[in-house]
Amino acid sequence: MQVVLVINSLQGGGAEKFVLTLGEALVALGHTVDVVYFEDIIEHTINPNLRYHLLAFNKLSRSIPKPIRYRLFARQVDALVSKLAPDVVLVNLYRAYEIFLYSKLATQGMAVNFVLHNYLSSKLDWQNLSSKKQQHYQRVFTRYPTIAVSYGMAQDFKNLFGENVPLTTIHNPINQPEIARLATAFVPDLAQGYIVHVGSFKPQKNHALLLQAYAQSSRRYPLVLVGKGVLEAQIRTQIAKLGLQDEVILVGFHPNPYPFIKQARGLVSSSNFEGFALVLAEALALGVPAISTDCPSGPSEILPAHHLVPVGDRAALTAKLNALMDNPADFVAPFNPQFLPENVARQYVDFADATRQL
Repeated sequence: MQVVLVINSLQGGGAEKFVLTLGEALVALGHTVDVVYFEDIIEHTINPNLRYHLLAFNKLSRSIPKPIRYRLFARQVDALVSKLAPDVVLVNLYRAYEIFLYSKLATQGMAVNFVLHNYLSSKLDWQNLSSKKQQHYQRVFTRYPTIAVSYGMAQDFKNLFGENVPLTTIHNPINQPEIARLATAFVPDLAQGYIVHVGSFKPQKNHALLLQAYAQSSRRYPLVLVGKGVLEAQIRTQIAKLGLQDEVILVGFHPNPYPFIKQARGLVSSSNFEGFALVLAEALALGVPAISTDCPSGPSEILPAHHLVPVGDRAALTAKLNALMDNPADFVAPFNPQFLPENVARQYVDFADATRQL
C-alpha cells in the first residue's frame, strides 16, 4: 500500500511524532510512505525510510483572503499528492483539515481519511462559537472518514457532528523498544529524584494549576518542566511569585525527552484537555509512575482510576502529588501492547481498506 501522511510541520508535538512513528511502522510492514508538510520546521528525528515533501504554505501572500489562499494551496497539494498516487491519504491537524475542505482528491477516487488529534469541543471552544463558525466546522469535519485517537474524542466528535461520518478509534502508536533505547541516550544533569512534566507551554496544559498544586505540596522533590511555548514568560513569573525558583527547574524543549522521564520519580500531567495524552503512555512504556488530571480525553483510557484527579482541582492534585512523591510504586501501571506501532499500523491499513470501498 502507498500511504501519504499530511501535516503542517514536523515540530516537536505529539501529532507530529505520531506521523513519524506511524510512518515508520507502515514501512516496517512493507508499505511505502510519503510525508507532505507545509512549514519547514523539523524538531523530531526523522526516519530516512520515509520520503519527505515540503510544500511551503507561507509562499502564498497573506494579502490574499484566507478562503482563496486555502483553495489555491489545495490545488498545489492535490497536484503533488496525485503524482505520488497513494492508496490512502491520512490528514492531520487543523490547517491540513482546512486545506482538504477544498481538495478534489476524493472526487478523483482517492481515499482520504482525517486523523483527529484534539478533543474538538474544547479545542474549538464550541459552545462559544457563532452559528456561522459551527456550520463551517461542520463542513470541514464531515467530508471524510475519520480516525480518532481516543474513544472519548470519538464520542465528542459524534456529539458535535452526528453519526453519518465513518468513524473509528485507533490509539496512538508507542514504540516501546525505541523509547527505551532513547531513554539511555544521556543522563540528565539533575539531582536524583524529581517529578517531571513534559508538554508545550500553552493554556491547554494548565501549568498554572500544576504550579499552584506543587506549591501547596510537601515539595519533597523538585519539579522539572520539559518544554517550550508561548506561556513561558508567564510560567516563569508564576514560579517567582510562588517562591519556587529553587524547586522548579525549566530545562527547555528536548527532541528526546525520554531520559528526563526515565530518571524521574514520577510524571504528572495537569491538562484541561488532550487528544490521546501521549506522554502518559510513554511513561508507562518506560515503567515510570504517572498521575494526571482526568481530562477529556485519553488519560482514563491509559491510566487506572486511582492515578487520576478531577480537572482543575488544585487540592486533589496536591494530594496526588504528595502520594506520588511518597509512594511512587502505587502509580506504576502496565503498558498496553495494543499501543505498539505494528499493531496500530495494521489497524490503519484495515480502516483504509474498508473506507476505500465507500
